[in-house]
Amino acid sequence: DHERARRAVQAGEVLPLQTLLRQLGPAYRGQVLEVELEVEHGRWVYEIRLLQPDGRLLKLEVDARTGAVLK
Repeated sequence: DHERARRAVQAGEVLPLQTLLRQLGPAYRGQVLEVELEVEHGRWVYEIRLLQPDGRLLKLEVDARTGAVLK
């Protein structure tokens, strides 16, 4: 839920979304359509859907603590 995610950001367990998007920006350009923050297999994961400039839809799964693209 939203409050749990907020606490995770405040505790330093999760990167703030804006920080993460800045890190991803050079490699993954596009308009952010949707973002979800979930716990998967014991770790926080951002699921991000981007509409790329060429019209393709890109779905990323990103480690919310490190910013590493998982998938």
